[in-house]
Amino acid sequence: MAPTLVIVNATLLSEAGRPLQDGRFVAIEGGFIGPVGSMDHFPGPGDAQVIDARSRLLMPGLVNGHTHGAMTLFRGFADDLALQDWLRNHIFPAEAAHVNREMAYWCTKLAAAEMIRSGTTCVADAYFHSSEAARAFNDAGMRAVVGHGIVDFPAPSVPDPAKNIETVARFVDNWLGTSPLITPAVFPHAPYTCSPATLKKAKELADAKGVRLLTHIAETRSEMTQITDPRGSSPIKHLHALGLIDDNCTCIHAVWADEHDLDLLAASDASVVTCPQSNAKLASGIAPVRGMLARGITVGIGTDGCASNNSLDMFREMDMLAKLQKLAGADPTALPAAEVLGCATSSGAEAVGLDGLGAIKTGGRADLILVDLSTPHLNPLYSADLLVYSGGAGNVDSVIIDGRLIMQDRVILSFDIGEAAARVRDLAARVGAAL
Repeated sequence: MAPTLVIVNATLLSEAGRPLQDGRFVAIEGGFIGPVGSMDHFPGPGDAQVIDARSRLLMPGLVNGHTHGAMTLFRGFADDLALQDWLRNHIFPAEAAHVNREMAYWCTKLAAAEMIRSGTTCVADAYFHSSEAARAFNDAGMRAVVGHGIVDFPAPSVPDPAKNIETVARFVDNWLGTSPLITPAVFPHAPYTCSPATLKKAKELADAKGVRLLTHIAETRSEMTQITDPRGSSPIKHLHALGLIDDNCTCIHAVWADEHDLDLLAASDASVVTCPQSNAKLASGIAPVRGMLARGITVGIGTDGCASNNSLDMFREMDMLAKLQKLAGADPTALPAAEVLGCATSSGAEAVGLDGLGAIKTGGRADLILVDLSTPHLNPLYSADLLVYSGGAGNVDSVIIDGRLIMQDRVILSFDIGEAAARVRDLAARVGAAL
């Protein structure tokens, strides 16, 4: 296949994370990476579009392993609260009043804009009215694993909880194989909002459809007291006893995983997505990520929703993860920046069930970003460590997803951000009027 897009004069990171200072070219053929090499051996662009990446670092796009995109509507709505108070007294009532198809589409689209502008090319999203979220990500040109929420009480898009499984099955059927960008998933919210019977049905559905199961687990200390399974009192032991913990399960948070829990996760090949900013803001705790990685558990990083963060910037998330792990163990070597970057790219994709992302190599998926190296705080760039500790959303110059140029020179090309922002402001006025 002839290249459709060629990036020239780029700086690339080696597998060891060291920047290659001499110019490189990367050819993109459809949605995949083609030949990669030195400019000395560049064969010419042919009919392909050319991007001159001089003074730019070309790297894999970031993977946001967990968020609730539509919750952009509730950014700053209920800050500085404990999780259960935040959820039950503020978020759940606001969702009941304001979450609908229109909200899910436009608020997710605004979330996509924020993520694209901060270098995220793939996201695992989990919420309600998930067909609208999937449509928003697809229209934005963003790769997404989209999980439809399941809870045992009336919820937006599923007013009758007796129909939650069939509603999610219909969503999965509608989106499975529909778009190369969208992968549907099943999202039972948590063991404190889903009964054991519901959790088991959700897992059976995910396995039968061949899609990923995503679930919140062991996020707070108080969650430990809500599990009454006699076979295991911790949330993770509870899910394990129900048969949910296996290689098709993504455990979100896992802050209060003890040593036995970590052994169970490792033995089962389940993955974890940690959300350090959200966990810090809600004072939920610090996930034992160092112990996870030491056991070979696949770990990704998520922002969580921007109602509990309040940002979707994965550069902030990487920095926070690295520093919290050092602080928790009083060990500055606890989690090196290179490992954190892996959690935000290749391991992050693996954690949500996707393959072929996170590396610049022939045959890999062409989900790439260009980072401006001319800014003072990224100079000098001895290694990728500086991206973790000093990088930020504003450094992302251009974004390519599935071989398509989605943002160039910080201008999103795939949709009108102004329209999305205006629609969300209109929706927010209704929320504000009800306060």
